[in-house]
Amino acid sequence: MTYDHIVIRYGEMSTKGKNRLQFVRCLKRNIAKKLKHFPNIQIEALRDRMYVRLHHTPPQPVIEKLQEVFGVQSLSLALKTESDLEKIKEATLYFVKQFPHEGKTFKISARRADKQFPVTTNELNYELGSYVLKNTTGLTVDVHHPDIDVRVEVRKEGTYITAYDVPGAGGLPVGTSGKAMLMLSGGIDSPVAGYLAMKRGLQIEAVHFFSPPFTSERAKQKVIDLAQRLTEFGGTIRLHIVPFTELQQAIYKQVPENCSLISTRRAMLRITDEIRKKENGLAIVTGESLGQVASQTLESMVVVNDVTTTPILRPLISMDKTEIIAIAERIGTHHISIRPYEDCCTIFTPKAPKTKPKKEKIIQYEQFLPLDEMIAETVARVETITLKPDQPLDELF
Repeated sequence: MTYDHIVIRYGEMSTKGKNRLQFVRCLKRNIAKKLKHFPNIQIEALRDRMYVRLHHTPPQPVIEKLQEVFGVQSLSLALKTESDLEKIKEATLYFVKQFPHEGKTFKISARRADKQFPVTTNELNYELGSYVLKNTTGLTVDVHHPDIDVRVEVRKEGTYITAYDVPGAGGLPVGTSGKAMLMLSGGIDSPVAGYLAMKRGLQIEAVHFFSPPFTSERAKQKVIDLAQRLTEFGGTIRLHIVPFTELQQAIYKQVPENCSLISTRRAMLRITDEIRKKENGLAIVTGESLGQVASQTLESMVVVNDVTTTPILRPLISMDKTEIIAIAERIGTHHISIRPYEDCCTIFTPKAPKTKPKKEKIIQYEQFLPLDEMIAETVARVETITLKPDQPLDELF
């Protein structure tokens, strides 16, 4: 008798009603891709649970991978046995004995998903609790605050015994909410925005603006590494690298310095929107946090947004920097983001940028630039890299 199953619980997906099957299928696909390096496992998806049969695969590496899959609310290492009372008794006793139990308390929490099982839930709690007490020493019952909460779920296909939950990533399976373009800089904020967008089921493609020689190849590599890290949560990501030097220099020559950042952001948004159209995306995701910098005041956002009717999603809008950094550290992007290589926005930041720009003034300045032609030329020269989880770096080039 061995722990040879992992029970996966869906959480929010359980509220999806008639559409639940679509979400479950997507989650199963995402889990199968995530666990592709474990050839012996089997995945069984049911309406309200998913089961991973390990077939003697060490469980901890599998659990760690599953914790990165959106749509998984929690998971537990489980022991499976036949849905027969005597078999369940034996399995429950075996399960409890795997824990240090001298001086400990326990509780049996039974649940009958199979209502045809001939023993009621209360009777099952009593039978299993009594059997454990008779065959162990040092254990006592505490139904309110037990050290070991033994959960027994009786189903038609078998009975699963678990004790502890491991938290999952939560959210919705990536791919169930459509596709969006993530404006990915080399900073701390935008990778976190991408992570949170994927948590809501969005498939993302990333767009990065690259301005050589003002930004280096190492800055470009930092962004590739950030996108690569995000693939661990959302699967394959296409990274579109935009050659932005000519357009950026033209803006800074023509537009007054204190308004140049706003015009730059408007051009970046227009380019991202053109890429979105080509890739059949539905929205654009940014790492903006309200009031964090001059281009992220509400007045600035209104002027920048004016160039498109596409929905702009800002997952970080209400977060302060401390909260954003905490998420970045947890998901493994912070140490990449703080590499000392600047992106195209930071190197051209004006000394005193406008925090309350006037749209009419910005449009007036931009009229002296052939922006439509320059944007079309820039989009035509975009370089696209496809990144996959666990992909060796040398496969990208």
